[in-house]
Amino acid sequence: MHSTRVGVDLAKDVIQVCVYKRKKVQSNIEMTPEEFLCWLNTNKPVSIIFEACSTSNYWKQKAIQAGHDARLISAKLVSVVRQNQKTDKNDALAIVQAALLPDVTFIGGKTVEQQQLQCIKRLRELAIKHRDASQN
Repeated sequence: MHSTRVGVDLAKDVIQVCVYKRKKVQSNIEMTPEEFLCWLNTNKPVSIIFEACSTSNYWKQKAIQAGHDARLISAKLVSVVRQNQKTDKNDALAIVQAALLPDVTFIGGKTVEQQQLQCIKRLRELAIKHRDASQN
């Protein structure tokens, strides 16, 4: 694992990035998704930790493509570690703090193929639900 750790809190329009290096928070800044993608591609490889959510698998894959060590961490663990009010800044910091805990287990995440299979399964379930609803 790299010495620099980056906690990333993902949202729809804003991504909060907290950089932790040498036992100190170096920065905790807000970025757009486009800025974050550019940041991933221009920075040297670091360890990036995402809070598990609906878009975390996509961003994990993008980070791995850019050469980073990307991991997912449980949202429940992050909520336990968070000390102050729930803000994007505090969430990004809590992600880093949770990753620094001893014996923390990271979530595996999904590959593109697994996401495609999940999508097909959900579409099939929805089609069955609509079929049954129209018959009743």
